[in-house]
Amino acid sequence: MKKLLVLFLVVTGIVSAQKKDITLEDIWSNGTFRAERMNSFHSMQHGDFYTILNFNRETRSTSLDKYDYKTLEKVETIVDSKDLEAISHFESYEFNDTEDKLLLGTDSEGIYRHSSVGTYYVYDVKSKELKLVIDKKIQEPSFSPDGMKVAYVFENNLYLKDLVKNATVQITFDGEKNKIINGVTDWVYEEEFSFVRAFEWNSSSTKIAFIRFDETNVPEFSMDMYGTDLYPNQQVFKYPKAGEKNSLVSLHIFDVKSGKSNQVNLGEKAQYYIPRIKWTNKPNALSVITLNRHQNNLNLLFVDAATLNSWVVLNEKDAAYVDIHDNLTFLKDNSFIWTSEQDGYNHIYHYNENGKLMDQVTKGSWEVTNYYGYDEKTDKIFYQSTEDGSTNRTVYSIKLNGKDKSRLSTNTGTNYAAFSNSFNYYVNTYSDASTPYIYTLNDAKNGKQIKEIKNNKELAEKIAEYDISPKEFFTLKTSNGDFNAWMIKPSDFDPNKKYPLFMYQYSGPGSQSVSNSWMGSNDYWYQMLAQKGYIVACVDGRGTGYKGRDFKKVTYKELGKYETEDQIEAAKELGKLDFIDENNIGIWGWSYGGYMSSLAITKGADTFKMAIAVAPVTSWRFYDTVYTERYMQTPQENASGYDDNSPINHVDKLKGAYLLVHGSGDDNVHYQNTSRMINALVEANKQFELFVYPDRAHGIYKGKNTRLHLYTKMTNFIEQNLKNDNITINSNNLKN
Repeated sequence: MKKLLVLFLVVTGIVSAQKKDITLEDIWSNGTFRAERMNSFHSMQHGDFYTILNFNRETRSTSLDKYDYKTLEKVETIVDSKDLEAISHFESYEFNDTEDKLLLGTDSEGIYRHSSVGTYYVYDVKSKELKLVIDKKIQEPSFSPDGMKVAYVFENNLYLKDLVKNATVQITFDGEKNKIINGVTDWVYEEEFSFVRAFEWNSSSTKIAFIRFDETNVPEFSMDMYGTDLYPNQQVFKYPKAGEKNSLVSLHIFDVKSGKSNQVNLGEKAQYYIPRIKWTNKPNALSVITLNRHQNNLNLLFVDAATLNSWVVLNEKDAAYVDIHDNLTFLKDNSFIWTSEQDGYNHIYHYNENGKLMDQVTKGSWEVTNYYGYDEKTDKIFYQSTEDGSTNRTVYSIKLNGKDKSRLSTNTGTNYAAFSNSFNYYVNTYSDASTPYIYTLNDAKNGKQIKEIKNNKELAEKIAEYDISPKEFFTLKTSNGDFNAWMIKPSDFDPNKKYPLFMYQYSGPGSQSVSNSWMGSNDYWYQMLAQKGYIVACVDGRGTGYKGRDFKKVTYKELGKYETEDQIEAAKELGKLDFIDENNIGIWGWSYGGYMSSLAITKGADTFKMAIAVAPVTSWRFYDTVYTERYMQTPQENASGYDDNSPINHVDKLKGAYLLVHGSGDDNVHYQNTSRMINALVEANKQFELFVYPDRAHGIYKGKNTRLHLYTKMTNFIEQNLKNDNITINSNNLKN
């Protein structure tokens, strides 16, 4: 009895001396590890100033404040809602070109991932007068460059308000829900081409180019939304699944003076999609990007707005697909900057206005990951790249002719830059896997730090109180290739013991999960699992991004095949390590990652003991046209590619524990995917666990405790199915 007491006291002393354990409440409820961030800021057109939207908790009001880049000091408050009678606060703002008027948005209601409706006011900075645009909720209001007019969309029609005459003109009249949309995108364009406003002013404020979507023949998808009423309501929207009909799109130009719209007949050049429109620096020259349905043939067109004639300026083809970007920049002479993977890596190119290549600006076996802009006074392009390795991001400048390249960011890790409109200054955001975000003001000429803005030292000090293990980066060599990877071990790691392995991955085309950057919420969860005695690892296999075109596009027409092979092979290689229990390996993922974990637990049933799939695709036949066909072509053309790698067709192989989670209100990856997976598992007489979050969308976050509940469920499932008896100290050990 005395020996037991002494042992108990020793163990208690060890525990009391240990650092704090991370809890799920720390991650999802208490905000314990919330990092300090800079509020989103907007670089002003005139002078080295920026604006920030601030919220005053005492007055419960919103202010738009102006700051000096050089000093970072506030120089004035442009508008404060406490001084406005009509609105108590505002949620968004947009300047006109001369920055003497503002569009203030309030009472916004989300529609899909990026879209919303709201109430908007025009605020005159000089007179301090506030006027309502329209007494209805509208979409995507936008000033004309001269600030005299506002164009907007209401109930799928495009309107124009003359602010001087206080008169409104309706531009289109055929808009109708689930049929015709003018000036904003349909669901699939918003989700996959990542834009909502589908109209653009020319530089002289005389014309508006817009896209019209005819989604009459696009199949409808419906979801029951249960809410709190006695009966559920149904959300019905147009959603084109792979191989089905898309919206018919057409390009139109509205002439403000005549009040008439004309359709631009692009003929064969129209192809199938219009994912971008942008006016050049010439008022009558509109640029239009078109794509064929396979998305492997891209045209950059110019349209003469006076004659409506069009011609191809640049054509880009790829054996797999061509990615859409927002890097197109027109210079004063209407030459343009473009980014492309045409030499095998994503790089910057300079073309004249006729589409003749003038210079390949950047070159090398690395990728340009962000194009920040071009400064005409210094003839410099500013960009971010992987020149320090594919898991890092570094900021550079280079001359337009590709010479005089200069590294601006000094720290190795992840650097993001936000430049002033003059390109005299930039705010650098730096982090790595062990350093929380540090914000600095830098000189754009040489990258020299002028001032530190925020450094998150308090968070670093707080984290030092917790049992945190370093994230170890390494290259995992497998028979399928060499892959970027990271691993987190328990802080009391003993190489003479064997640990269960829990793997995370996303694996989607062009994605990256192994990056030298600061922790997100999931990283704290992985630290918590390490505290519980698990080794957590992540491997970016073939198909992921930032290692060149061929590495990314090898999965073309075979989504899931190579990615699954790589996760299985990675698990086997990691299982060969002396300290990993090869019979105790689990995997999880969300969305594409849930698709992958579902394939891993079936195709890799002899390798993985358990898997968690959150909001998974279970057959690409259920997902949308633009995303799926980009990588797979249509199911009519590539049936085997769709079916050979669909989890629903491999359920008979399931041996381990499988947890399936989905939100019933997921407008992106429909609950239909999980429903069909359930039926397939039942037919195969395979046991599994299921949890459905009613009305939750793809992110499963709506509600105070939703994420806490989800991660509690997943943690319990892991602990039940990946045993870590070798390293757990509990009362059973003491009895021996």
